[in-house]
Amino acid sequence: MLMRKRWVVPTPTENDDEQMLVALRPRNLDEYIGQREVVERLRIAIEAAKQRGEPLEHLLLYGPPGLGKTTLAHIVANEMGVGIIATTAPSLERAGDVMGYLLSLKRGEVLFVDEVHRLPRHVEEFLYPVLEMFRVDFNISKRPGAKPHRFELPPFTFIGATTKAGNLSKPMRDRFGLKFRLDFYSVEELAQIVKRAADLLGVPIDEGGANEIARRSRGTPRIANRLLRRVRDYAQVKSDGKINAEIARQALTIEGIDELGLDQLDRDYLTVLICEFNGGPAGLEAIAAMVQEDARTLEEMVEPFLLQIGFIRRTHQGRVATVKAYQHLGLEPTKLPQPSLPLTGN
Repeated sequence: MLMRKRWVVPTPTENDDEQMLVALRPRNLDEYIGQREVVERLRIAIEAAKQRGEPLEHLLLYGPPGLGKTTLAHIVANEMGVGIIATTAPSLERAGDVMGYLLSLKRGEVLFVDEVHRLPRHVEEFLYPVLEMFRVDFNISKRPGAKPHRFELPPFTFIGATTKAGNLSKPMRDRFGLKFRLDFYSVEELAQIVKRAADLLGVPIDEGGANEIARRSRGTPRIANRLLRRVRDYAQVKSDGKINAEIARQALTIEGIDELGLDQLDRDYLTVLICEFNGGPAGLEAIAAMVQEDARTLEEMVEPFLLQIGFIRRTHQGRVATVKAYQHLGLEPTKLPQPSLPLTGN
């Protein structure tokens, strides 16, 4: 099945320029926009740890993808004045994979593990004494009967990031002294992020252009930065390089992104649910077959935002469209068309 190119997904894509994303990343808490409560609590925790001359407590950052968990992990290291080693849980298949990172850590440094909920159970259990006592017994010899060697590790900060905090085991959750949930951003906050990114990229943009991009960014900074680059290209080719509300609107309309941030796949999903299943309830697999898209893609990349803005509801019987969804598509709940609509699947 051919995957559609989507600009409004909150996860990294092959189209992202990683070097550019790193360049746009704020370096300290003063530069960080949004998540005010989290930033304030984190600022206090960091300052207290620095005054005591201790590493920051282990930190869990959780929430939907694209909201800045990785950015905050790097900011913590910068604010503490220490190095950071970053990896992902799926790459830590064995205890030996973790030992390589642990033995390279210096006092106070940060070990950042993204998707921490995906740690294998035996690796998670291996980490328990490490995170509590900074001590680990590890067998460096493969000879039968060889005794494990005890390693005393320098105190460090373990930062875990996850989109599925509920999938973490309770023993692992209990190892984190600090737990912060990141929420979706307001349009005003996203507009500030867009203006900051445009300034770093040397792209002229006015208030209207920044707001137009922000409104279509689904509450997610990663999407806002991605859309800014699409609009920048359009302004460069079709205009004088300056971004205003009209240029942003034209550019994002060409990309198929409407005023709420829905793209063609989102609209196809809603059209099928409403027009083919009379608004539901309908099963995910049935919708996926009609839309010609993988069910997991719909569940992880389409439904979360439609749920967030109140366009669908999940019930025991299946997915149900709300009045808001009908209104957005210009349909009357009591007067539904009966077409078999051709769905775009480019």
